[in-house]
Formats: sequence, structure tokens, C-alpha cells
Amino acid sequence: MSADHASRRKRSTFGRLGLVTALLALTLSGGSMANATNASTDEARPTIVLVHGAFADASGWNEVTKRLQAEGYPVVAPANPERGLLIDSAYLSSILSTIDGPVVLVGHSYGGAVITNAAIGHPNVKALVYIAAFAPDLGETVGGLVLKNPGSGLTPENLVLRPYPVGVDGYISPRVFHEVFAADLPAETAAIMAAGQRPAETTILVTPSGLPAWRTIPSWYMVAADDKTIPPATERFMAQRAGATTVEIRSSHVAMISHPDAVKKLIVDAAKTAH
Repeated sequence: MSADHASRRKRSTFGRLGLVTALLALTLSGGSMANATNASTDEARPTIVLVHGAFADASGWNEVTKRLQAEGYPVVAPANPERGLLIDSAYLSSILSTIDGPVVLVGHSYGGAVITNAAIGHPNVKALVYIAAFAPDLGETVGGLVLKNPGSGLTPENLVLRPYPVGVDGYISPRVFHEVFAADLPAETAAIMAAGQRPAETTILVTPSGLPAWRTIPSWYMVAADDKTIPPATERFMAQRAGATTVEIRSSHVAMISHPDAVKKLIVDAAKTAH
């Protein structure tokens, strides 16, 4: 091996070691990659955390994210595990713990139940935004709210159940996915979403919710008037009970996909109070 080659190899090794050392130092100091990213953003703007619901994934927020980022808002759209309300809320809470500065927490569908629980104990969460979402009170269940008023397509015959090693996952049947979940999207788009839907652990339906964050944190709510997943009457009830600033649009359950401009506007309205 030539002296020049040995020197280059030594410099490369030290470069890799330097990167590892820097990452370890960041971790041990209580920092995080999220904090490092936030440090370079406009501190006057809150971080928008977008939480998807069941039968969907974080990509459902793509158009809303694009619009928020264009206005200078930092955005985090984590993967909701959908392994149970307690687990999912604890997971989101751990993510919130890595974000410095004010946060606007947004939930769609089941994601609303998650943000309702996860925001407790995080004083930097300044606003809650519900997009056609569950906003349960203490002791309520997602399943109970689904049945509170007629009109939900989440019926036993419309669900596909698949056991996995420690539980049972639920999916909306592809046969009715378009009608129940995304009626105002093209059928081809809904078919792709149905094929790739993220399943929900069925215990989510019967797990009692904890103390609701909307009792102490200002909230905003978008009612989807054409929703066939959560009955609009139930959405209106939850919004009124929470004292939420409420808007209503003609939309299916996936308002953030079919009406991203309206969803972005509601989030920005909430964010302006959190500066």
C-alpha cells in the first residue's frame, strides 16, 4: 500500500468516526435530529404536526404539507403506528418531546383520538386541529362514537379482519373503500389507496380515551358534510362540545386530500394564534 493511499484511507476513517461522534454527542446531550432541523427554521412559526388516521398513511397529508411549507411552516408528518390508542398516543407524545417551540397538532379521523390523548403534558402544544376526526371525551371509545349517529360505513360487513401474531387488524373492504372513505376522489385513486391502506388494530375501537386535551387547549374542527366514515352529525357534536372554531365543507372523509387548500387555511388560522 502506498503512503498516499494509506493517508487517504486514514482521513476517510477519521471522517466517519467524526460523524458517529457528532451523532452520539447530539443524542447524549438530549438533542435530536428534529431539534437540529427546527433550529434552522423561522422560530416565529409553530411546527405543524400532521397525524393520519386509520386506513391511511402520512402520504395523505402531502398536498397540505406542500402548501404549509410554501408559507414557511415547518411540518412533521409521523407514521401513526395504529397498534392501539395507548401505544399510539405514547408514540406521538415521544415525538412531541423532540420538538422545540410551539406546536399545532392536527389529526385526521382516528388521528384525532390520538392527538386528544398525546397532547396532555406538552405545554408547547398551542392548538389542536381536527379534520373529520374523533375528539373523544374521557372514557369514550372510537367504536362508541362511530355508532352515536347513523350513517357510518364502518360496519362489520364492510371490514376485512386479518389476524397477526398478537392481535387482529381491520381494513375497509376494497369493495366499498371508494364509497365509504374517499367518494370525492377518482375511483382509480381510491383503488390504489385501498390496496395500500394501513390497517388498524381492532382494540382501537373499544379502548377508553383519557383526559381530553381539548378541555384546556384551543381547538379547530373541519366537519366533512359528506362523510360516510364518521357521521357528520357526530362530527358536529364533537366540535361543539370541544368549543372548537368550526368550518364545514362538502367533502368525503379524506378532506385533506380532496380539499387541501381549505384544510391548509384552517391549520394556518390555528397557527396564527400560536405564534
